[in-house]
Amino acid sequence: MCTYLTEKVTVEGTVYFDHPQHARAEHTLNIDFLNPGQGPSARVAVELTAASARALAAAIESTLASVPPGLV
Repeated sequence: MCTYLTEKVTVEGTVYFDHPQHARAEHTLNIDFLNPGQGPSARVAVELTAASARALAAAIESTLASVPPGLV
């Protein structure tokens, strides 16, 4: 059952490829979702290996491609 309950928010962030802080890899694709209005601790950081980043991108594209017309 779909509820279609949605909350929209403004998102600020950065995407970069560099050394990770926590992931066990030499380099990762890093995504930081920021909320500058709440200070530097108000962020969510994601560190993905290149393979994981590509798999996530493919999963996002696949999911969006399967959405029925008119819903996107």
